[in-house]
Amino acid sequence: MPRPALDRPFGPRFVAPVLIGPVLNPINTTMISVALVPISRDLGVPTSRAVWLVAGLYLASAVAQPVMGKLADVLGPRRVYSAGLVLVAVAGVLPELWSGFAGVLAARVLIGLGTSTAYPSAMTLIRDQSGRVGRSTPPALLSGLSIASLTTSAVGPVLGGVLIAAFGWPSIFLVNVPLALIALVLTWLWVPPDTTRPVAPSSGPLLRAIDPGGIVLFAVGLAALLVFLLELSSPLWWLLVLAVVVLAAFVAWELRRPAPFVDLRMLVGNGALTRTYARMFLVYLAAYAVVYGYSQWLQGAAGFDADAAGLLQLPTAVLAGVASVLVARNTWLRPPLVVAGMMALAGGVLLVGLASTAPVWLLLLVAGVFGVPQGLASVTNQAALYRQAPPEQTGTAAGLSRTSVYLAAIGSSAVIGLTFGDTPSDAGLHAIGWLIVIASAGATLLAVLDRALRRAP
Repeated sequence: MPRPALDRPFGPRFVAPVLIGPVLNPINTTMISVALVPISRDLGVPTSRAVWLVAGLYLASAVAQPVMGKLADVLGPRRVYSAGLVLVAVAGVLPELWSGFAGVLAARVLIGLGTSTAYPSAMTLIRDQSGRVGRSTPPALLSGLSIASLTTSAVGPVLGGVLIAAFGWPSIFLVNVPLALIALVLTWLWVPPDTTRPVAPSSGPLLRAIDPGGIVLFAVGLAALLVFLLELSSPLWWLLVLAVVVLAAFVAWELRRPAPFVDLRMLVGNGALTRTYARMFLVYLAAYAVVYGYSQWLQGAAGFDADAAGLLQLPTAVLAGVASVLVARNTWLRPPLVVAGMMALAGGVLLVGLASTAPVWLLLLVAGVFGVPQGLASVTNQAALYRQAPPEQTGTAAGLSRTSVYLAAIGSSAVIGLTFGDTPSDAGLHAIGWLIVIASAGATLLAVLDRALRRAP
Protein backbone atom coordinates (compact mmCIF):
# COMPACT_ATOMS: atom_id res chain seq x y z
CA MET A 1 0.00 0.00 0.00
CA PRO A 2 1.45 3.42 -0.92
CA ARG A 3 2.64 5.50 1.98
CA PRO A 4 3.68 9.12 2.35
CA ALA A 5 7.27 9.95 1.53
CA LEU A 6 9.35 10.12 4.67
CA ASP A 7 11.03 13.30 3.49
CA ARG A 8 7.64 15.05 3.29
CA PRO A 9 5.72 13.76 6.30
CA PHE A 10 3.41 16.78 6.30
CA GLY A 11 3.16 17.14 2.54
CA PRO A 12 -0.03 17.32 0.45
CA ARG A 13 -0.54 13.53 0.46
CA PHE A 14 -0.87 13.50 4.25
CA VAL A 15 -2.64 16.83 4.56
CA ALA A 16 -5.40 16.28 1.97
CA PRO A 17 -7.26 13.40 3.68
CA VAL A 18 -6.65 14.90 7.11
CA LEU A 19 -8.37 18.15 6.10
CA ILE A 20 -11.28 16.85 4.02
CA GLY A 21 -13.03 14.83 6.73
CA PRO A 22 -13.19 17.53 9.42
CA VAL A 23 -15.00 19.94 7.08
CA LEU A 24 -17.98 17.59 6.78
CA ASN A 25 -19.31 18.34 10.25
CA PRO A 26 -19.24 22.15 10.14
CA ILE A 27 -20.56 22.33 6.60
CA ASN A 28 -23.49 20.07 7.53
CA THR A 29 -24.24 22.03 10.69
CA THR A 30 -24.61 25.28 8.75
CA MET A 31 -26.06 24.20 5.37
CA ILE A 32 -29.25 23.15 7.15
CA SER A 33 -29.79 26.72 8.37
CA VAL A 34 -31.22 27.80 5.00
CA ALA A 35 -33.02 24.48 4.43
CA LEU A 36 -35.32 24.49 7.46
CA VAL A 37 -38.00 26.58 5.77
CA PRO A 38 -38.21 24.58 2.49
CA ILE A 39 -38.04 21.25 4.34
CA SER A 40 -40.85 22.38 6.66
CA ARG A 41 -42.92 23.45 3.67
CA ASP A 42 -42.35 20.32 1.56
CA LEU A 43 -42.81 17.81 4.39
CA GLY A 44 -45.66 19.66 6.08
CA VAL A 45 -44.01 19.99 9.49
CA PRO A 46 -43.96 23.12 11.68
CA THR A 47 -40.73 25.05 12.15
CA SER A 48 -40.70 24.09 15.83
CA ARG A 49 -40.42 20.44 14.76
CA ALA A 50 -38.00 21.04 11.89
CA VAL A 51 -35.50 22.55 14.34
CA TRP A 52 -34.85 18.96 15.49
CA LEU A 53 -32.90 18.57 12.25
CA VAL A 54 -30.44 21.00 13.78
CA ALA A 55 -30.69 19.55 17.26
CA GLY A 56 -30.39 15.93 16.11
CA LEU A 57 -26.97 16.46 14.57
CA TYR A 58 -25.82 18.56 17.51
CA LEU A 59 -27.02 16.02 20.04
CA ALA A 60 -25.30 13.14 18.24
CA SER A 61 -22.10 15.17 17.79
CA ALA A 62 -21.92 16.47 21.35
CA VAL A 63 -22.14 12.93 22.74
CA ALA A 64 -20.08 11.19 20.06
CA GLN A 65 -17.09 13.54 19.65
CA PRO A 66 -15.23 12.63 22.88
CA VAL A 67 -16.29 8.98 22.47
CA MET A 68 -14.77 8.86 18.99
CA GLY A 69 -11.72 10.69 20.30
CA LYS A 70 -11.25 8.04 22.98
CA LEU A 71 -11.63 5.28 20.37
CA ALA A 72 -9.08 7.04 18.17
CA ASP A 73 -6.62 7.19 21.09
CA VAL A 74 -7.09 3.49 21.88
CA LEU A 75 -7.97 1.74 18.60
CA GLY A 76 -6.14 4.01 16.18
CA PRO A 77 -7.28 7.17 14.39
CA ARG A 78 -7.23 5.84 10.83
CA ARG A 79 -9.60 2.97 11.64
CA VAL A 80 -12.05 5.23 13.47
CA TYR A 81 -11.83 7.95 10.82
CA SER A 82 -12.53 5.50 7.99
CA ALA A 83 -15.54 3.97 9.73
CA GLY A 84 -17.03 7.43 10.22
CA LEU A 85 -16.60 8.33 6.54
CA VAL A 86 -18.50 5.20 5.50
CA LEU A 87 -21.33 6.17 7.84
CA VAL A 88 -21.49 9.68 6.36
CA ALA A 89 -21.74 8.30 2.80
CA VAL A 90 -24.62 6.04 3.84
CA ALA A 91 -26.40 8.92 5.59
CA GLY A 92 -26.15 11.07 2.45
CA VAL A 93 -28.48 8.79 0.47
CA LEU A 94 -30.79 7.89 3.36
CA PRO A 95 -33.44 10.61 2.66
CA GLU A 96 -33.77 9.18 -0.86
CA LEU A 97 -34.46 5.70 0.54
CA TRP A 98 -36.57 6.66 3.58
CA SER A 99 -39.13 9.31 2.69
CA GLY A 100 -40.67 11.71 5.16
CA PHE A 101 -39.41 13.69 8.12
CA ALA A 102 -38.24 10.58 10.02
CA GLY A 103 -35.82 9.65 7.23
CA VAL A 104 -34.38 13.16 7.10
CA LEU A 105 -33.94 13.26 10.88
CA ALA A 106 -32.28 9.81 10.89
CA ALA A 107 -29.87 11.00 8.20
CA ARG A 108 -28.93 14.06 10.27
CA VAL A 109 -28.24 11.90 13.33
CA LEU A 110 -26.09 9.49 11.31
CA ILE A 111 -24.18 12.41 9.77
CA GLY A 112 -23.55 13.67 13.30
CA LEU A 113 -22.20 10.29 14.41
CA GLY A 114 -20.08 9.76 11.31
CA THR A 115 -18.55 13.23 11.15
CA SER A 116 -17.77 13.10 14.87
CA THR A 117 -14.86 10.78 14.06
CA ALA A 118 -13.13 13.31 11.85
CA TYR A 119 -11.84 16.14 14.05
CA PRO A 120 -10.50 14.09 17.00
CA SER A 121 -9.02 11.54 14.58
CA ALA A 122 -7.37 14.29 12.54
CA MET A 123 -5.80 15.84 15.64
CA THR A 124 -4.53 12.40 16.71
CA LEU A 125 -3.21 11.64 13.23
CA ILE A 126 -1.25 14.90 13.26
CA ARG A 127 0.17 14.23 16.73
CA ASP A 128 1.10 10.67 15.73
CA GLN A 129 2.80 11.83 12.55
CA SER A 130 4.92 14.27 14.54
CA GLY A 131 6.02 11.48 16.86
CA ARG A 132 6.55 9.08 13.96
CA VAL A 133 9.05 11.33 12.18
CA GLY A 134 10.45 13.07 15.26
CA ARG A 135 9.47 16.57 14.16
CA SER A 136 7.30 19.23 15.73
CA THR A 137 3.89 19.84 14.19
CA PRO A 138 3.95 22.70 11.65
CA PRO A 139 1.78 25.54 12.98
CA ALA A 140 0.42 26.07 9.47
CA LEU A 141 -1.05 22.54 9.48
CA LEU A 142 -2.94 23.12 12.73
CA SER A 143 -4.14 26.45 11.42
CA GLY A 144 -5.11 24.79 8.15
CA LEU A 145 -7.31 22.32 10.02
CA SER A 146 -9.07 25.17 11.77
CA ILE A 147 -9.27 27.33 8.65
CA ALA A 148 -10.76 24.51 6.58
CA SER A 149 -13.44 23.82 9.18
CA LEU A 150 -14.12 27.50 9.76
CA THR A 151 -14.33 28.43 6.09
CA THR A 152 -16.70 25.61 5.23
CA SER A 153 -18.81 26.44 8.27
CA ALA A 154 -19.08 30.04 7.19
CA VAL A 155 -19.73 29.16 3.55
CA GLY A 156 -22.32 26.51 4.51
CA PRO A 157 -25.36 28.83 4.28
CA VAL A 158 -24.17 30.11 0.89
CA LEU A 159 -23.55 26.62 -0.50
CA GLY A 160 -26.80 25.36 0.97
CA GLY A 161 -28.75 28.20 -0.63
CA VAL A 162 -27.18 27.55 -4.06
CA LEU A 163 -27.79 23.78 -3.88
CA ILE A 164 -31.39 24.22 -2.77
CA ALA A 165 -32.09 26.74 -5.52
CA ALA A 166 -30.59 24.46 -8.18
CA PHE A 167 -31.52 20.95 -7.07
CA GLY A 168 -33.83 21.16 -4.05
CA TRP A 169 -33.13 20.53 -0.37
CA PRO A 170 -32.23 16.77 -0.74
CA SER A 171 -29.01 17.90 -2.44
CA ILE A 172 -27.56 19.12 0.86
CA PHE A 173 -27.54 15.47 1.96
CA LEU A 174 -26.34 13.94 -1.32
CA VAL A 175 -23.31 16.25 -1.48
CA ASN A 176 -21.85 14.28 1.46
CA VAL A 177 -21.49 11.10 -0.61
CA PRO A 178 -18.67 12.15 -2.98
CA LEU A 179 -16.89 14.12 -0.26
CA ALA A 180 -16.87 11.18 2.15
CA LEU A 181 -15.79 8.66 -0.50
CA ILE A 182 -12.93 10.88 -1.70
CA ALA A 183 -11.70 11.33 1.87
CA LEU A 184 -11.96 7.56 2.48
CA VAL A 185 -9.92 6.61 -0.58
CA LEU A 186 -7.22 9.20 0.13
CA THR A 187 -7.01 8.10 3.77
CA TRP A 188 -6.32 4.49 2.85
CA LEU A 189 -3.84 5.49 0.15
CA TRP A 190 -1.82 8.17 1.91
CA VAL A 191 -2.26 8.05 5.71
CA PRO A 192 0.13 5.71 7.57
CA PRO A 193 -1.56 2.65 9.11
CA ASP A 194 -2.35 2.56 12.81
CA THR A 195 0.21 -0.22 13.32
CA THR A 196 2.97 2.41 12.91
CA ARG A 197 1.68 4.69 15.68
CA PRO A 198 4.47 5.94 18.02
CA VAL A 199 2.35 5.54 21.16
CA ALA A 200 2.65 3.20 24.11
CA PRO A 201 0.31 0.19 23.85
CA SER A 202 -2.62 -0.13 26.24
CA SER A 203 -1.63 -1.55 29.60
CA GLY A 204 -4.75 -3.71 29.97
CA PRO A 205 -7.69 -5.31 28.19
CA LEU A 206 -9.41 -3.33 25.45
CA LEU A 207 -12.67 -2.80 27.36
CA ARG A 208 -10.75 -1.49 30.34
CA ALA A 209 -8.85 0.97 28.14
CA ILE A 210 -12.04 2.23 26.47
CA ASP A 211 -14.10 2.43 29.70
CA PRO A 212 -17.55 1.53 28.28
CA GLY A 213 -19.23 2.23 31.64
CA GLY A 214 -17.98 5.79 31.64
CA ILE A 215 -19.03 6.25 28.01
CA VAL A 216 -22.59 5.04 28.71
CA LEU A 217 -23.00 7.29 31.77
CA PHE A 218 -21.59 10.27 29.88
CA ALA A 219 -23.86 9.68 26.87
CA VAL A 220 -27.05 9.21 28.91
CA GLY A 221 -26.41 12.16 31.22
CA LEU A 222 -25.40 14.56 28.46
CA ALA A 223 -28.26 13.50 26.18
CA ALA A 224 -30.79 14.06 28.96
CA LEU A 225 -29.35 17.52 29.65
CA LEU A 226 -29.36 18.52 25.98
CA VAL A 227 -32.91 17.35 25.33
CA PHE A 228 -34.02 19.31 28.41
CA LEU A 229 -32.37 22.43 26.97
CA LEU A 230 -34.02 21.89 23.61
CA GLU A 231 -37.47 21.76 25.22
CA LEU A 232 -37.19 24.85 27.41
CA SER A 233 -40.47 26.18 26.06
CA SER A 234 -42.19 23.27 27.84
CA PRO A 235 -39.58 22.13 30.38
CA LEU A 236 -39.32 18.40 31.11
CA TRP A 237 -37.98 18.71 34.64
CA TRP A 238 -37.59 14.97 35.09
CA LEU A 239 -34.94 15.06 32.35
CA LEU A 240 -32.97 17.65 34.28
CA VAL A 241 -33.14 15.48 37.42
CA LEU A 242 -32.04 12.45 35.39
CA ALA A 243 -29.15 14.41 33.90
CA VAL A 244 -27.91 15.58 37.31
CA VAL A 245 -28.12 12.09 38.83
CA VAL A 246 -26.45 10.32 35.90
CA LEU A 247 -23.69 12.91 35.48
CA ALA A 248 -22.98 12.73 39.23
CA ALA A 249 -22.68 8.95 38.85
CA PHE A 250 -20.37 9.55 35.88
CA VAL A 251 -18.06 11.73 37.98
CA ALA A 252 -17.96 9.15 40.80
CA TRP A 253 -17.28 6.35 38.30
CA GLU A 254 -14.50 8.18 36.48
CA LEU A 255 -12.69 9.14 39.69
CA ARG A 256 -12.42 5.45 40.58
CA ARG A 257 -11.17 4.25 37.20
CA PRO A 258 -7.45 3.66 36.58
CA ALA A 259 -7.99 4.47 32.87
CA PRO A 260 -11.06 6.75 32.74
CA PHE A 261 -12.91 7.76 29.59
CA VAL A 262 -12.56 11.42 30.69
CA ASP A 263 -9.63 12.14 32.99
CA LEU A 264 -11.40 14.51 35.39
CA ARG A 265 -8.34 14.89 37.59
CA MET A 266 -6.39 16.08 34.57
CA LEU A 267 -9.09 18.64 33.74
CA VAL A 268 -9.08 19.97 37.31
CA GLY A 269 -5.29 20.20 37.34
CA ASN A 270 -5.04 21.58 33.81
CA GLY A 271 -6.79 24.90 34.31
CA ALA A 272 -5.52 26.28 31.02
CA LEU A 273 -7.26 23.55 29.03
CA THR A 274 -10.48 23.90 31.03
CA ARG A 275 -10.52 27.66 30.42
CA THR A 276 -10.03 27.02 26.70
CA TYR A 277 -13.15 24.85 26.74
CA ALA A 278 -15.05 27.65 28.51
CA ARG A 279 -13.92 30.23 25.94
CA MET A 280 -14.93 27.98 23.09
CA PHE A 281 -18.37 27.50 24.61
CA LEU A 282 -18.96 31.26 24.87
CA VAL A 283 -17.52 32.06 21.43
CA TYR A 284 -19.65 29.45 19.69
CA LEU A 285 -22.74 30.31 21.71
CA ALA A 286 -22.55 33.70 20.00
CA ALA A 287 -21.48 32.31 16.62
CA TYR A 288 -24.28 29.77 16.28
CA ALA A 289 -26.86 32.24 17.51
CA VAL A 290 -25.89 34.33 14.49
CA VAL A 291 -25.73 31.41 12.03
CA TYR A 292 -29.21 30.11 12.83
CA GLY A 293 -30.95 33.14 14.29
CA TYR A 294 -29.84 35.55 11.55
CA SER A 295 -30.65 33.06 8.75
CA GLN A 296 -34.17 32.41 10.03
CA TRP A 297 -34.78 36.13 10.63
CA LEU A 298 -33.67 37.02 7.09
CA GLN A 299 -36.18 34.53 5.66
CA GLY A 300 -39.03 34.81 8.17
CA ALA A 301 -39.00 38.51 9.07
CA ALA A 302 -37.01 40.33 6.39
CA GLY A 303 -38.65 38.36 3.55
CA PHE A 304 -35.64 36.94 1.67
CA ASP A 305 -35.56 33.57 -0.11
CA ALA A 306 -33.21 30.79 1.05
CA ASP A 307 -30.61 31.49 -1.66
CA ALA A 308 -30.68 35.25 -1.00
CA ALA A 309 -30.39 34.68 2.76
CA GLY A 310 -27.33 32.52 2.10
CA LEU A 311 -25.72 35.15 -0.12
CA LEU A 312 -26.36 37.87 2.46
CA GLN A 313 -24.11 35.90 4.83
CA LEU A 314 -21.29 35.68 2.29
CA PRO A 315 -19.29 38.46 4.06
CA THR A 316 -19.13 36.22 7.13
CA ALA A 317 -17.46 33.47 5.09
CA VAL A 318 -15.07 35.81 3.28
CA LEU A 319 -13.90 37.77 6.32
CA ALA A 320 -13.68 34.66 8.51
CA GLY A 321 -11.36 33.11 5.93
CA VAL A 322 -9.26 36.26 5.60
CA ALA A 323 -8.91 36.69 9.38
CA SER A 324 -7.99 33.04 9.92
CA VAL A 325 -5.29 33.19 7.23
CA LEU A 326 -3.83 36.39 8.67
CA VAL A 327 -3.54 34.85 12.14
CA ALA A 328 -2.45 31.38 10.97
CA ARG A 329 1.25 31.82 11.78
CA ASN A 330 0.74 34.05 14.77
CA THR A 331 2.30 32.70 17.98
CA TRP A 332 0.50 35.07 20.35
CA LEU A 333 -2.72 33.71 21.80
CA ARG A 334 -4.24 36.48 23.93
CA PRO A 335 -4.43 39.45 21.48
CA PRO A 336 -6.45 37.65 18.75
CA LEU A 337 -8.87 36.27 21.35
CA VAL A 338 -9.42 39.71 22.91
CA VAL A 339 -10.02 41.32 19.50
CA ALA A 340 -12.41 38.50 18.56
CA GLY A 341 -14.45 38.94 21.73
CA MET A 342 -14.72 42.69 21.34
CA MET A 343 -15.78 42.52 17.69
CA ALA A 344 -18.42 39.88 18.44
CA LEU A 345 -19.70 42.12 21.23
CA ALA A 346 -19.98 45.00 18.76
CA GLY A 347 -21.90 42.71 16.40
CA GLY A 348 -24.33 41.86 19.17
CA VAL A 349 -24.97 45.55 19.73
CA LEU A 350 -25.71 45.96 16.01
CA LEU A 351 -28.24 43.11 16.14
CA VAL A 352 -30.01 44.76 19.08
CA GLY A 353 -30.75 47.77 16.89
CA LEU A 354 -31.49 45.95 13.61
CA ALA A 355 -34.96 45.97 11.99
CA SER A 356 -36.50 43.96 9.15
CA THR A 357 -36.70 47.16 7.08
CA ALA A 358 -32.92 47.67 7.23
CA PRO A 359 -31.15 48.27 3.88
CA VAL A 360 -29.17 45.48 2.27
CA TRP A 361 -25.82 47.20 2.90
CA LEU A 362 -26.49 47.17 6.64
CA LEU A 363 -27.42 43.47 6.56
CA LEU A 364 -24.14 42.75 4.77
CA LEU A 365 -22.22 44.85 7.30
CA VAL A 366 -23.69 42.91 10.23
CA ALA A 367 -22.74 39.61 8.60
CA GLY A 368 -19.21 40.87 7.98
CA VAL A 369 -18.68 42.02 11.55
CA PHE A 370 -19.22 38.46 12.79
CA GLY A 371 -16.81 36.95 10.25
CA VAL A 372 -13.59 38.37 11.72
CA PRO A 373 -14.09 37.08 15.31
CA GLN A 374 -14.97 33.62 13.98
CA GLY A 375 -11.67 33.45 12.12
CA LEU A 376 -9.53 34.77 14.98
CA ALA A 377 -11.11 32.70 17.74
CA SER A 378 -11.26 29.42 15.81
CA VAL A 379 -7.57 29.33 14.87
CA THR A 380 -6.28 30.66 18.19
CA ASN A 381 -8.38 28.46 20.47
CA GLN A 382 -7.35 25.38 18.50
CA ALA A 383 -3.68 26.33 18.86
CA ALA A 384 -4.21 26.70 22.61
CA LEU A 385 -5.96 23.32 22.79
CA TYR A 386 -3.16 21.50 20.95
CA ARG A 387 -0.54 23.02 23.23
CA GLN A 388 -2.46 22.35 26.47
CA ALA A 389 -3.82 18.80 25.85
CA PRO A 390 -1.78 15.79 27.09
CA PRO A 391 -0.28 14.08 24.01
CA GLU A 392 -1.63 10.63 24.92
CA GLN A 393 -5.15 12.07 25.28
CA THR A 394 -5.20 14.21 22.15
CA GLY A 395 -8.26 12.53 20.63
CA THR A 396 -10.33 12.67 23.80
CA ALA A 397 -9.33 16.29 24.51
CA ALA A 398 -10.16 17.31 20.95
CA GLY A 399 -13.51 15.53 21.20
CA LEU A 400 -14.35 17.30 24.46
CA SER A 401 -13.60 20.63 22.80
CA ARG A 402 -16.19 19.82 20.16
CA THR A 403 -18.65 18.84 22.88
CA SER A 404 -18.27 22.33 24.34
CA VAL A 405 -18.97 23.72 20.86
CA TYR A 406 -22.14 21.66 20.44
CA LEU A 407 -23.33 22.47 23.93
CA ALA A 408 -23.10 26.08 22.81
CA ALA A 409 -24.91 25.28 19.56
CA ILE A 410 -27.76 23.55 21.37
CA GLY A 411 -27.92 26.36 23.91
CA SER A 412 -28.23 28.91 21.11
CA SER A 413 -30.89 26.77 19.40
CA ALA A 414 -32.88 26.67 22.64
CA VAL A 415 -32.70 30.45 22.97
CA ILE A 416 -33.71 30.94 19.33
CA GLY A 417 -36.69 28.64 19.83
CA LEU A 418 -37.80 30.62 22.89
CA THR A 419 -37.33 34.04 21.31
CA PHE A 420 -38.69 33.37 17.82
CA GLY A 421 -41.46 30.91 18.67
CA ASP A 422 -43.33 29.97 15.51
CA THR A 423 -42.29 33.09 13.54
CA PRO A 424 -38.99 35.01 13.53
CA SER A 425 -39.37 38.65 14.54
CA ASP A 426 -37.36 41.80 15.17
CA ALA A 427 -37.94 41.49 18.92
CA GLY A 428 -36.61 37.93 18.86
CA LEU A 429 -33.51 39.03 16.96
CA HIS A 430 -32.89 41.77 19.52
CA ALA A 431 -33.02 39.19 22.35
CA ILE A 432 -30.50 37.08 20.44
CA GLY A 433 -28.32 40.18 20.14
CA TRP A 434 -28.28 40.58 23.92
CA LEU A 435 -27.28 36.92 24.30
CA ILE A 436 -24.35 37.56 21.96
CA VAL A 437 -23.33 40.66 23.92
CA ILE A 438 -23.23 38.70 27.20
CA ALA A 439 -21.42 35.68 25.75
CA SER A 440 -18.84 37.81 23.94
CA ALA A 441 -18.14 39.87 27.04
CA GLY A 442 -17.51 36.66 29.00
CA ALA A 443 -15.15 35.30 26.32
CA THR A 444 -13.25 38.59 26.25
CA LEU A 445 -12.78 38.59 30.03
CA LEU A 446 -11.54 34.98 29.98
CA ALA A 447 -8.94 35.93 27.39
CA VAL A 448 -7.82 39.07 29.21
CA LEU A 449 -7.46 37.37 32.60
CA ASP A 450 -5.94 34.02 31.49
CA ARG A 451 -2.21 34.08 32.28
CA ALA A 452 -1.68 30.82 30.39
CA LEU A 453 -2.23 32.58 27.06
CA ARG A 454 1.40 33.42 26.56
CA ARG A 455 3.16 33.41 23.25
CA ALA A 456 3.68 29.88 21.89
CA PRO A 457 7.28 28.64 22.13
